[in-house]
Amino acid sequence: MKKGLYTLAAAGLLSSAPAIAGGSSVPVDNSDPGFGAAGDVEIMARIPAPDPSGIAVIDGRLFLSFPKHDGDHAGPVLAEWKDGKVQPFPNDLWANRTDADPSNHLISPHGLTADARGHLWAIDDGKVKGQPIPSGGAKLIGIDPVSGAILSKIILDRTTLPGSHLNDLRIDLTHGTAGTAYISDSSFDGHHALVVVDIASGRQRRVLADHASVHADPGFVTFLSGRPLRADPAKPSFPGGGVDGVTLSRDGRRLYYAPLSSHRLYSLPTALLSDFTVDDAALGAAVVDEGEKGSADGLATDPWGRIYTTAGEQDAIFRRNLDGSFDLIARDPRFVWPDGIFADEHYVYVTLGQWTRLPRLNNGQDLRKPPFLVARVPIQPPG
Repeated sequence: MKKGLYTLAAAGLLSSAPAIAGGSSVPVDNSDPGFGAAGDVEIMARIPAPDPSGIAVIDGRLFLSFPKHDGDHAGPVLAEWKDGKVQPFPNDLWANRTDADPSNHLISPHGLTADARGHLWAIDDGKVKGQPIPSGGAKLIGIDPVSGAILSKIILDRTTLPGSHLNDLRIDLTHGTAGTAYISDSSFDGHHALVVVDIASGRQRRVLADHASVHADPGFVTFLSGRPLRADPAKPSFPGGGVDGVTLSRDGRRLYYAPLSSHRLYSLPTALLSDFTVDDAALGAAVVDEGEKGSADGLATDPWGRIYTTAGEQDAIFRRNLDGSFDLIARDPRFVWPDGIFADEHYVYVTLGQWTRLPRLNNGQDLRKPPFLVARVPIQPPG
């Protein structure tokens, strides 16, 4: 039986091979059709320096953050990409000052988002590389994108630890009189948690700090640029990153979140998360493991409720549909660590900051190669 199968297989291979002079043939090697580029990728911006991280698009205007926790720089930390240039936003005082009161200017904003009213929000982790987080440095900022007025400023000293890395955020307008902010603390020293802020009162708390869903998977291994990388604290080639990307369901009823060093996606009802009387035990019991989704930095939800995930291992963006299935949206060799992500009714947008080429993950060598890219890919409604 086996001999017959082998004979048929060999015959099939030879019959499909191209003929060459002399009557012999050259076999055609099999290849992986999923290895090349896919998707209609458009490069929106090429930025010489520094590398962008957070992204939000409001009425066609592109906003970017340029944090300083991995390297100080002289450029603006929050900007609008306009006329082919990075332009400080909302103004020089907020986006480009280093000598002002830490509570009255942006130090190192990371995640950006837009709420349902079209307001821009930024989470400032207050961290400049090699420096402690100053009092007033970590804060939540809401900005009117039309006037540039600061609509909300909430200092997060009470929920920020010395090693905190306030990474990403979403604004839920369905809970609280002025809304509720959910912030991921990816932490530089393993103290991961979600931070919940009532915007009207400024009340804030850390939750789920002891829950497995906000921490890296033990022994996590990822594969980037063909290299296996392990989240080993003794010799890090990839950080043991805790909760990172966050996004809301379309109706605001659930917060989805994922640790960086994990392939799992989790969710939690916002009715519980926004309620300051609900303790950690009850929150932990309500966490739902939504299954695997690949290693992701950023998460975003489109107007139809589908969730987009960055996929650094595959140089790609995937979409999780409402039934839990996944689609490939784009794959491109230029997607060197897709980081911040944003979705609207027309496109999914992504920053490509080459984060995994930083010196601290490459034996002190800076392997980044400018320009740093911002890309978008068109999307269609379901059906």
